[in-house]
Amino acid sequence: MIALGVGVLGASITELNIAGWYASIAKPRFTPPNWLFVPVWGTLYVLMGISAWRVWRFKGVRSRELRFWWLQLAFNLGWSVIFFGLHSIIGALIEVALLLLLIVWTIVAFSAVDRVAGFLLWPYFGWTAFAAVLNLAIWRLNV
Repeated sequence: MIALGVGVLGASITELNIAGWYASIAKPRFTPPNWLFVPVWGTLYVLMGISAWRVWRFKGVRSRELRFWWLQLAFNLGWSVIFFGLHSIIGALIEVALLLLLIVWTIVAFSAVDRVAGFLLWPYFGWTAFAAVLNLAIWRLNV
């Protein structure tokens, strides 16, 4: 699955910085334990892949709906690159705000084709919204 591959790539960037940079920055009390991110994101990437597959069956790989999906997936990876790779907390905050908009556009577009496909992306939106709040709190604690 392509979504899982992007997840693995993002995780490889993240993993390189967990023990060093990420451990050294201030984080809010509501920060989840590090071990929780892998199963949550793994589940979300599977749901994203199933959602895209459901739309692909109806619209094909070159559809407008799947272009939204590809774009949000690129932004998903971009967040890991910006936050963990470049250590830019504010850059990642701006990027995750754009990612949330892209996820909503993808949900709307997918829902018009297949309601289940759109529904499968809501947990992803919710976790990304939580990640945005966490990103904001980390930025505030580290400026």
